[in-house]
Amino acid sequence: MRAEPAERVKDIWGARTPHAPGEAWPTRVDQQLADGIAEGDVDTWVRSACVLCSNGCGCDIAVKDGRMVGIRGRADDAINRGRLGPKGLYASWQGVQNDERLTTPLVRRDGELVAVSWEEAMELVVERSSRLLREKGPLSHAFYTSGQLFLEEYYALAVIGKAGIGTPHMDGNTRLCTATAAASLKESFGADGQPGCYEDIDECDALFLFGHNAAATQTVLWARVLDRLDGAQPPAVVVVDPRETPVAARADVHLAVRPGTNLALMHSLVRELFVNGWVDEEWMTAHTLGAEELRAQVAEWTAERAAEVCGVDADDIRRAARIFGTSQRVVSTVLQGFYQSAQATASSCQVNNLHLLRGMIGRPGCGILQMNGQPTAQNNRECGADGDLPGFRNWENPDHIRRLAELWGVHADVIPHWAESTHAMQLFRYVELGTIGFLWISATNPAVSLPQLPRIRDILAKPETFVVVQDLYLTETAALADVVLPAAAWGEKTGTFTNATRTVHLAEKAIDPPGQARSDLDIFLDYARRMDFRRDDGRPLLEWTTPEDAYRAWQECSRGRPCDYTGISYDDLRRESGIRWPRREGESASTDRLYADAVFATQPDYCETFGHDLATGGAVTAESFKAQRPDGKALLKTTAYTGPHEPPDAEYPLTFTTGRSVYHFHTRTKTGRTPELVAAAPSVWVETDAATAAARGLYEGDVVEVRSRRGRIVAPLRITRIREGAVFAPFHYGYWDAPEGAEERHPTAANELTITEWDPVSKQPVYKVAAVQLSRIEDAS
Repeated sequence: MRAEPAERVKDIWGARTPHAPGEAWPTRVDQQLADGIAEGDVDTWVRSACVLCSNGCGCDIAVKDGRMVGIRGRADDAINRGRLGPKGLYASWQGVQNDERLTTPLVRRDGELVAVSWEEAMELVVERSSRLLREKGPLSHAFYTSGQLFLEEYYALAVIGKAGIGTPHMDGNTRLCTATAAASLKESFGADGQPGCYEDIDECDALFLFGHNAAATQTVLWARVLDRLDGAQPPAVVVVDPRETPVAARADVHLAVRPGTNLALMHSLVRELFVNGWVDEEWMTAHTLGAEELRAQVAEWTAERAAEVCGVDADDIRRAARIFGTSQRVVSTVLQGFYQSAQATASSCQVNNLHLLRGMIGRPGCGILQMNGQPTAQNNRECGADGDLPGFRNWENPDHIRRLAELWGVHADVIPHWAESTHAMQLFRYVELGTIGFLWISATNPAVSLPQLPRIRDILAKPETFVVVQDLYLTETAALADVVLPAAAWGEKTGTFTNATRTVHLAEKAIDPPGQARSDLDIFLDYARRMDFRRDDGRPLLEWTTPEDAYRAWQECSRGRPCDYTGISYDDLRRESGIRWPRREGESASTDRLYADAVFATQPDYCETFGHDLATGGAVTAESFKAQRPDGKALLKTTAYTGPHEPPDAEYPLTFTTGRSVYHFHTRTKTGRTPELVAAAPSVWVETDAATAAARGLYEGDVVEVRSRRGRIVAPLRITRIREGAVFAPFHYGYWDAPEGAEERHPTAANELTITEWDPVSKQPVYKVAAVQLSRIEDAS
């Protein structure tokens, strides 16, 4: 069937196509064309995939007269079977074809950004970079990137930073959205990589969503769930979320926990499996380590104790545990409600533990989906443009470092491996201290997305720091830069990207970028050439000229590693709409599920990490790891519950938490420029519950101030079914489209309030818990 998209802003998830367990998800093709364009007017359709969430929906771009004029879902793609969400339909080409696009480089002169040539801009970048390297060395340089570039671009940046410069100061905004997904997978299984796939939703008997509002964050994935719920033999649904989201509204059990108490709940669920005999003892003994330590750690967490700490009903905890313990096929998804909260990695590891205790992994309908927030976050982790080494290599394994040095033609000592790479929050602290003097930011907007924004704005504005920003528009961050480089957008360049389920798509270039804008890959290669980065044999460090050159180099880097791409070529991706890694040279099938053989990536010579103490983040030594004799077994890990970093108190009695609107992506760089989505969610709002509002004499529509120890926001109030004592605001709304000075007069960015704290293992910032006050500014109009 073909869906009519005209009402898809209101009808967010589209028409239902119900199906029973074991049946293939039916096709439904969504399409949107520009006004006045009919299908017959389209000159050509160009293969791509949607980059407006981590779902990674296959799509085609409509082109007419050298312009993008539409988009449609690909019916043959297993990820979406033709569907697209509102952001894909209304903010794909529409979000990048705008008169406000950056079309020429800018440099700061006498305090103002002025247009210059590429030659002038790059000469300035290279002069400052070269001088700092001579005077202060590699530690003067930092790169902060995105979850929205292509694989080829991340890999180029990783080689430049780690082999050309030799700096450990590399991270991405993937630290904000997906670091805990990676950390929990490494701690439990020895390496990153999603064990399950979306097809598991088509097979499962029960679905658990831990801190994952899929209805807003992955609309097409939620449409898939709705089609199961409205079909025969629907799965039971359990949701952990302090808000009553559309996901929670469909739940059989909704555990509306106090923000920051996730680990207490998870310990109770794990305990229930042990005490009720819902553990596959034979499988657990054969394929895991740490069961007795886990059993001892959770012993005190009865349903009653967890209920008291979490503010939920003990019987609901037992009901949820019974569903998990007695269902034959369970799928669990996890996202920011766990990742951006207290004890993030420990809590997320408990989801893995639940599946491992029941042997529910590697089989249809038994998927673990430690989700991503951004479309290409997985590639950043794979390629090492963040805090990881390329190919899921272990920075403590000398053989892994030696192999990278051979690939890149440099001495192993050039590659920073004396300690883990600098995570984003520490990176910006080094800028604040003046240790880092050269900061290159690509495709991200930390002036809105990082915690404690007043501090971040001050850091970015430091005159001593040379800031390069590479983006599509003059974002809040770009407005503070010394050099701004105009980048090509989706549809204007070629490259690959991998979604949350290891599925690789090829996005072909459909049109030329506007003005002088260049692809991120071309910008990085130009910088490497101008800096004259070379291998030890005198050849250029990066000899690539095309995206496919970079991709082939990446394939070789991935060879033999968990994320092996050697059997996935550009030609393969042109024939098949989405291929899952690992697919090794000579293989012809996607790997839908990892660990089907129950052999995990914990062999000491193969694993990505030797692990960490989940309480302190302290690294496990190679000797200690080997002494456990993991040898392909999964690790059942946890730590003691400690609670939120900043609990409410007498002065700040409420708990603030952030989240997303279904209509916007990150800081609205693209979605805020599309009329349909702006009309649906034009400005920030604040939510609280009826009791909290009544206690303060507040009414629906009142303009309220939310104040923390760090800042404030002002917004109209919505009274919703969020748990009592909680206050929510979406984080998308910065200041690029607001009157000058709005940050002070009428602040709208949720991260004015959030705290500079992070998980000890994943180093992911804590956005979900901050103590706040709530008061009226103006009566409802």
